Amino acid sequence: MYPTLCHSSPHLPHAMADPPTLKPLVAVGQVTSTPDKELNFAICAGLVREATHRGACLVFLPEGFDYIGSNTAQTLSLAEGLDGDLMGRYAELAKEYGVWLSLGGFHERGQDWPTTQRIYNCHVLLDPAGNIVAAYRKTHLCDVELEGRVTMKESSFTNPGTEIVAPISTPAGKLGLSICYDLRFPEISLALRRAGAEILTYPSAFTVPTGSAHWEVLLRARAIESQCYVVAAAQTGKNHEHRTSYGHALVVDPWGAVVAQCHEGTGLCYAEIDLNYLHRIRQEIPVHSHRRPDLYGTVAATGLAPVP
Repeated sequence: MYPTLCHSSPHLPHAMADPPTLKPLVAVGQVTSTPDKELNFAICAGLVREATHRGACLVFLPEGFDYIGSNTAQTLSLAEGLDGDLMGRYAELAKEYGVWLSLGGFHERGQDWPTTQRIYNCHVLLDPAGNIVAAYRKTHLCDVELEGRVTMKESSFTNPGTEIVAPISTPAGKLGLSICYDLRFPEISLALRRAGAEILTYPSAFTVPTGSAHWEVLLRARAIESQCYVVAAAQTGKNHEHRTSYGHALVVDPWGAVVAQCHEGTGLCYAEIDLNYLHRIRQEIPVHSHRRPDLYGTVAATGLAPVP
């Protein structure tokens, strides 16, 4: 198990000044998943190992980190349950390195698989003991058709999730879970912010046409309007003969500045999460308390209690 940078340094003797508190470090992954699950796991495990060597306390992997199938039949045939072998191996990985893992976009065979033969797109959060502490199932499914460029029909083989998951306390801050296409719906980010989120995460597999036009501007918009950090792990490059992903995994701070970004190919980018900075921005521009629910209602999620 490797040490992380998620805790304050021990105090020095009183004769000396206290050292500055170390800020939590997060690592954001960028990979090119293929239908080869073993190869994908080996690559992701290597990134987790590298991130913990650098002191990251939370590692984010993108949508489809487990695999990206070349067709619907293959996608369905490779799916597993959350109690399956692959998630078990990631749990062991979390325990071995003592790190939180955000595993976005796991192809999940849910309890209704025998009757529906459809899967869920599931964002799983593991703690350093390897426990599943949250599982968010993608609520907005990507059905798009850009004439002559991109056609996707996620709803043809995927069940939509039925709930937004309450933000989870982690060493880096309170984490709100979403997945990829959810990014286009500010309602979910505002609902998570109202429920106390400090970090919003969008593990993704954007296409090149949509990513080049919308990726960064949407992520920065979600950060600015919610005054949260936004973390977006990403697929990049040629996943198979029919698909190429945009990449550009990045982190945006609550002011809307891109503070970390991956370049081409597989790799990691790193960012410190400064919650003092976040709360100062919220105090200086208190948009949350300036909202006018009397005019346009309140964006809230069923079952999520508001946090001041």
